[in-house]
Amino acid sequence: MKGSTHRRCYCRDANTGKPLGRNCPKLAGRKHGSYSIRQELPPREDGTRRSFNRAGYESLKAAQADLDHVRGLVALADADEPEDLERIVALLEQVVEDKAPLPDIEETRRRLRAGQDLVGKMTVGEWLDIWLAGKKSRKTTINGYAGHIRVHLKPRIGHVRLDRLNVGHLVEMFDAIADDNEVIAAENEARLAQIARCKPSKPGRPVATERQQLAKERAALAEMKPFRRQTGPATRQSIRRTLRAALNAAISRQYITFNPASHVELESGKRPKPLLWTDERVARWRATGEKPSPVMVWTPAQIGVFLDAAEGDRLYPLFHLMGTRGLRRGEGVGQEWTDVDLDAGQITPAKELVVDGWDPYESAPKTDGSASTIALDSLNVAVLRAHRERQKAERDKWGAAWKETGKVFTQEDGSWLHPETASATFRRILATTDLPPITLRDLRHVAATITHGSGGDLHTIKETLRHSTITLTSDTYTSLLPEVDQAAAEAAANLIPRTRRARPSAS
Repeated sequence: MKGSTHRRCYCRDANTGKPLGRNCPKLAGRKHGSYSIRQELPPREDGTRRSFNRAGYESLKAAQADLDHVRGLVALADADEPEDLERIVALLEQVVEDKAPLPDIEETRRRLRAGQDLVGKMTVGEWLDIWLAGKKSRKTTINGYAGHIRVHLKPRIGHVRLDRLNVGHLVEMFDAIADDNEVIAAENEARLAQIARCKPSKPGRPVATERQQLAKERAALAEMKPFRRQTGPATRQSIRRTLRAALNAAISRQYITFNPASHVELESGKRPKPLLWTDERVARWRATGEKPSPVMVWTPAQIGVFLDAAEGDRLYPLFHLMGTRGLRRGEGVGQEWTDVDLDAGQITPAKELVVDGWDPYESAPKTDGSASTIALDSLNVAVLRAHRERQKAERDKWGAAWKETGKVFTQEDGSWLHPETASATFRRILATTDLPPITLRDLRHVAATITHGSGGDLHTIKETLRHSTITLTSDTYTSLLPEVDQAAAEAAANLIPRTRRARPSAS
């Protein structure tokens, strides 16, 4: 197909005002006018001609380079692939319409072979929607991805073209999230102050003037934004992981070649370190109401107090099992009798109930290693045997209305036990005691600490909790009991041989 370069100017005849075009006498000078290119393209289906035209080049060399570039793009299409040629032509027409730079030949070749859109206008938001729709993970995991995309990623970087996303975009996004945290903190503090102003000054019915004032304060409260959670370091790390996974999938489809989410630096989102409820920490909590750590762990004596309080409840066996063997909440309520061998003293958490919004559904364990078999002590075996007899009595009572789910822990009619019902029952029993607060999930930490205190090493705890790595066990779940720590210190000191008994030095 023909192509050419030519030079022209925009001078006009002084008398007629018509463009001089090629007749301009100044065109003899190399610096006068500008160069243009024209490359013939395959005709349309109706036979009409098509061409690539571009003007404004300052030199013949620059014009010739772009003409060669256009010819190189057209040559990418195989002679026996008319569809590819049409895609190249459509790309060149879009370049002319947008007045955009010519696309890189090698990048276009890669996209052409991969069957991708040559124009390359897919945005980050569009790709995130495509990626999320194709995910085949657990519902809770997908819900987490969807939340990150809906709340943070699409509003902040969804408009950016996928192939132009860079580290700078992500730095700006995470800086904006941090700035929003300051706004959220101020708004939450203002709402707390407004709530205090909405309370009567004295018990009983307030006087008329105070009622009017309280009405105004409550109206002002209704206009304020609700309490919002800040996006902490751990959540920001999770947002980055979601984006990184999505962009890695885009790389595998050859939409992009670089993943900026792998190169942005964020504050570490380490797991909170569990702390033991020692007497000193309990006393401070009673005085101030502040928990020393988001994750607190009961001592053996404290878990004993709770189990004593729970012993008459239908879910006592569940709490006993979770507090001593470390089952997760979903594993506990999803446990099936077919995976319990009381004669051998073994249990295999092979299924779990997970909440999607509010509706529970059955799922495989969190990881492959989570379905490992662990041992049951004699007390757990006795508690579960008594629970099974109680369940049989409930089955006889309900008769034909009994729902046979095969679960160890159920509602009174045999139906699934909602995970939140277990949590609510735990909180209700805890409220009847004088114990410092923990959550139902924290019973897993209690089980780790008790196992450690009874002489179990980190490998034993790892196998009991069914962790994938011993690092997770060591860093997150183990809280040394003071007496165990003291015994280890004494044992270490006694290993040192001395010629005479060591005495404290005089002050």
